[in-house]
Amino acid sequence: MQRACSAQSDSACEEGDCLQEEDGTVIVRDDLDLLLQITWEDLAAAEQAVGTFGGDNRAGVQGTLHRISAIRNRKGTIVGLTCRVGRAVTGHIDMIRDMLEVPNSLLFLGRPGVGKTTVIREMARVLSDELHKRVVIVDTSNEIGGDGDVPHPAIGGARRMQVPDPSQQHRVMVEAVENHMPEIIMVDEIGTEAEALACRTIAERGVQLVATAHGQLLENLIKNPTLSDLVGGIQSVTLGDEEARNRGTQKSVLERKAPPTFPLLIEMRERAFWVTHWVEDSVDCLLHGKAPVVQVRKRDNGHVSIGECSYPDADDPLSSPPQSPSINSIPPAAMAAAAAAAGIDAVSSIGSIDSDESSNFAGSSAAGLGPPTFGSSFISDDDPYAWAQKLRHIPDKDALQELALNGYIGEPNMSGKQREKFNFSSGAGTGRRSKRNGKANARVGKS
Repeated sequence: MQRACSAQSDSACEEGDCLQEEDGTVIVRDDLDLLLQITWEDLAAAEQAVGTFGGDNRAGVQGTLHRISAIRNRKGTIVGLTCRVGRAVTGHIDMIRDMLEVPNSLLFLGRPGVGKTTVIREMARVLSDELHKRVVIVDTSNEIGGDGDVPHPAIGGARRMQVPDPSQQHRVMVEAVENHMPEIIMVDEIGTEAEALACRTIAERGVQLVATAHGQLLENLIKNPTLSDLVGGIQSVTLGDEEARNRGTQKSVLERKAPPTFPLLIEMRERAFWVTHWVEDSVDCLLHGKAPVVQVRKRDNGHVSIGECSYPDADDPLSSPPQSPSINSIPPAAMAAAAAAAGIDAVSSIGSIDSDESSNFAGSSAAGLGPPTFGSSFISDDDPYAWAQKLRHIPDKDALQELALNGYIGEPNMSGKQREKFNFSSGAGTGRRSKRNGKANARVGKS
């Protein structure tokens, strides 16, 4: 802004509020606060331009993804507005594209503004349009699908259920399962205990969940009594004297109460730096004072890298994550050839997670033996019963071979009669003949 120089402007220039030019004009440094001063008329006009504010003091702009939040005084009058610009970013889920193929529920954890809603909005489009899944979005504040009865094209062919009252979100979630036959349900901002229980109910009914929650780290969720059920819940357990001595801990310890509602959790540290947890393994490790192995996913100049490292080493988003000796470390050009040579499907192995109960993590044996890997870092080699824990991800057909390789039983190619007589390290057989002999010995003992 320019004006003619005068005596008043000269005095102002002396105070440093303007810059005098050689042609006799001055450039005035106007106060930005005065230019942007909001009046009651401005607030009233803005309130009429947007939709109706709901019980959560949120509204939207018809046909857009923007969200307007109201600030009210003690009398309920709007005294301020906050506008969050919503964007539909195509290709934003390249970092987890491999996870879309597996039927595991997924929880995004991050601070406000890190991009959680943008990710699940793009996931809804890809799952419904490209993978042809029946996706239902429970949209509490119309932030995922935009304001209005017609959802924004950014969600693709996914259906959207609006929530009339934010306190009724958990009811709409259950209603979506009962009435609309979804394969996947998406929910934004799980924040109450009722919503956490609704998530568990939906997961127990065999429907996949994709949801977000506010938080920075997995430890925040574990310590949150309202949302801890999402990761299995925490309970205090009293150990016996011998067990406490073996563990080297006190008699009262914290244990995971139930299987987690979300088997997979992603900490969105930054927009291009995510840390993936196999929740069951990570929670058990953290409660026992161990460091779980996590997947670190980074995007740099359009290139996505996936590596495994210890959880404490995943703090610096600028450093390169340590790569594990798995197919994830191989460049994309050589991945197909390496996968074919190893007999592994490259598409399902990129994410190191398969949909069956076999080994979920590339680079390890079927039992998860060897160095700790993603999903099997809680197992301790010092535990005499570690072999039993390692069998949880092995199909029955591979269990004998895995036990034979570790010296617990004889060779798996033995004859049928010999196979019935093999012994574990405890000396107890598992064949039918062993069971019959045991019953016979019991009868002899009674006589």
